[in-house]
Amino acid sequence: MYLILLGPPGSGKGTQAERLCKELNLPHVASGDLFRDHLKRETELGVLAQNYMDKGHLVPDDVTIGMVKERLSRSDCRGGTILDGFPRTLAQAEALDSIFQELGQQLTGVLFIAVPDDVLIERLSGRRICRNCQTSFHILFSPPRELQTCDLCGGELYQRDDDQPDTIRARIKVYHKQTAPLIKYYQATDLLHEVDGNIDIDRVTDTLITVIGSLGP
Repeated sequence: MYLILLGPPGSGKGTQAERLCKELNLPHVASGDLFRDHLKRETELGVLAQNYMDKGHLVPDDVTIGMVKERLSRSDCRGGTILDGFPRTLAQAEALDSIFQELGQQLTGVLFIAVPDDVLIERLSGRRICRNCQTSFHILFSPPRELQTCDLCGGELYQRDDDQPDTIRARIKVYHKQTAPLIKYYQATDLLHEVDGNIDIDRVTDTLITVIGSLGP
């Protein structure tokens, strides 16, 4: 069973991916983890990616695609996987189709966690990080006992630049621009299944598991 999780920043996609992987006993293939792994091991792809990053350039699609292909070729992915953070663009989706074809596999389904933009902004802008121990809090969902003070070490809590409302709006705008073609692409093949992400986190998990159960192997 090969699944893709799509969702905007703040949709809880990463959390749901981890839950589903545990429930289904499938490896979690996250693009961010792949980059960190290749950079740490200093693989050929990692060195190539580092060269682009050192120059302040975006890592080209073919490097990212190469990392995904190498990961999906490993033995633990033969029974399936959950892809998180890939594909992000239509070109990557088409490349993924080619990878599956080369591996003699096929995509089972695409799970799209939909959340309204205003809710995403509320979720992301409420995050606060401890300067000392990097513990994360949320002013609405998991607030510290004392405002701007870390419960664990007493360090100062601050709001990252990435969590400023204007920055979040820009991130969401980029996401919609990149993802809209992906949604249409997978809708055309009847692989897309939309799930309401604006509900309790446990209900989102239950809904995703129900949808996956209807897909079959």
